[in-house]
Amino acid sequence: MKNKEINSVRTPVYRDSGFELPTAATTSGAFASETSHEREPDLYIYSRYRNPTVVAAEEAIMEIEGSEWALLSQSGMAAIDIALSIFQEAGRQSNWLFFSEIYGGTLSYISSVLEKRRGMEVSFFRPANGRYDYRQLESALSDIRPDILYFETISNPLLIVAEGRRVIELGKKYGARVIVDNTFATPMLWKPLEDGADLVIHSATKYLSGHGNLTAGVICGNDRGLMQSAIEYRKFVGHMLSPDDAYRLQTQMASFNLRFRQQCDNASAVAAMLKSSDRVSGVLYPGLESHDTHAAAKELTGGRGYGAMITFDLAGASPEAKRKNRDRFIAAVYPEIRLIPTLGDNHTILMPVESVWGAKYPEPGMIRMSIGFEETDRLTDVIKRGLGS
Repeated sequence: MKNKEINSVRTPVYRDSGFELPTAATTSGAFASETSHEREPDLYIYSRYRNPTVVAAEEAIMEIEGSEWALLSQSGMAAIDIALSIFQEAGRQSNWLFFSEIYGGTLSYISSVLEKRRGMEVSFFRPANGRYDYRQLESALSDIRPDILYFETISNPLLIVAEGRRVIELGKKYGARVIVDNTFATPMLWKPLEDGADLVIHSATKYLSGHGNLTAGVICGNDRGLMQSAIEYRKFVGHMLSPDDAYRLQTQMASFNLRFRQQCDNASAVAAMLKSSDRVSGVLYPGLESHDTHAAAKELTGGRGYGAMITFDLAGASPEAKRKNRDRFIAAVYPEIRLIPTLGDNHTILMPVESVWGAKYPEPGMIRMSIGFEETDRLTDVIKRGLGS
């Protein structure tokens, strides 16, 4: 079957660690061309550099994101490392500004890697009363003049929605490169590159994959120079996704819009049901008019949806009573809804906020729920059972 053309519409899984280069002259040309760090090389050399199965999955993400390029990595944290590392230069004194309401792993990376190991100067912009004050953001940008401004479209776990276009505009006004982690919103709700962001990051483990059976991250952009820097960095530190995971990711992304639309619809139904229950003292969901950033979410997404994450607080007369109600709820919804420390899966899963975030969010009755794309009535019935109603 050597060199036989196979009538398949799918990109094969190329598990080659190295690719054949038939002559010395071909080899010399391939390695010379490699220094230009093209998104797709004319000749593949080594799978840590580029792999055709991975490139095919990247092209599928480019179509979803509407970006000029996309680069896959083996996890969302690897994508974050690539996106931030390409802006670091030896001897350059700079200050980077991060929104404080970002993924806990990112915060740990900032502390353990950027500050402790690399000596970066980092500042944080914090919300007040459940929303961001953009006059304070502009004041911080004016004072700090950061090289990098980094934020998440929808925060975790309080689901604070940033006025993304305004944030990007302010960042650009003061000369910052803007990086957006858009994992919770996904390209279906907002495409930050269209509004001037420099880079967009996704934990592709979550909604792009959507089945909880692989880990992957992706960086998307339009700037060719940033792409070349990202390819070079990914190559040298080895942040390459495996061809097998790239193949599976590409097949799963074919249903992304259908899956995520249903998840958003389910989340709206569950949030409304939770809000009406006397067993629940509060519901955080951007689609509810009661949410502090509902207006920002509606303007940003154009009403296309509000995401598939819900955080709610079970009622209780004391912290201990809330913990008992939390534990009772978790046990009552099992096995249909399981405690799994991730999000974006096809089935609804949950995490107790206090157990994970501790002192940052010491809310004993609070649960973060990642809504799946199950049949809506079945899902709400399970949650009602958990509430004892």
